[in-house]
Amino acid sequence: MEDGVFLSGQMLIAMPGIGDPRFERALVLICAHDDSHAMGIAVNRPVEGLTVPDLLGRLDVKSTIEVPPDLVLLGGPVDRERGFVLHTDDYSSGDNSLPIREGVSLTATREVLEAMAGQNRPPRRSLLALGYAGWGAGQLEREIRENIWLTCDADETLIFGADHELKWTNALAKIGVDARLLSATAGRA
Repeated sequence: MEDGVFLSGQMLIAMPGIGDPRFERALVLICAHDDSHAMGIAVNRPVEGLTVPDLLGRLDVKSTIEVPPDLVLLGGPVDRERGFVLHTDDYSSGDNSLPIREGVSLTATREVLEAMAGQNRPPRRSLLALGYAGWGAGQLEREIRENIWLTCDADETLIFGADHELKWTNALAKIGVDARLLSATAGRA
């Protein structure tokens, strides 16, 4: 990775043997990346048994529509009590929405939850994640040089698709890598 090249709007694909069970087979959308930090949301790690309607109910967000029973995702190990919504950019909460890439934004306010529940115009596609992944200055760049992560272009299917089990494999296929041929151990030259 070249100096000054930032990955906002790109996907990180965890390599086998990443050494951190929180990121095994993870697919992470990088939401912010600059010289001082990087922040991303894992898009393929569902919280077992917790759906978006369940969480909206727990937060006392009233629905005026039937909210799809999408699973809530574990966005990462940092600040797991805080919710983050990745959504299509047909919804915006003004300065509270962070554009990630063309067509996708991130919002972390109650207003976006209310929009998802139909009280305002809901985004066409969205996902709700608890927590995020974070890296300090130079940390992500070092991990990429060490082949802990591969990168690929993000698309709506990788971000918002419902088949969380296949997202990692599909992201690898997008860059021409067959997941069955990857090893968790490095060879020696």
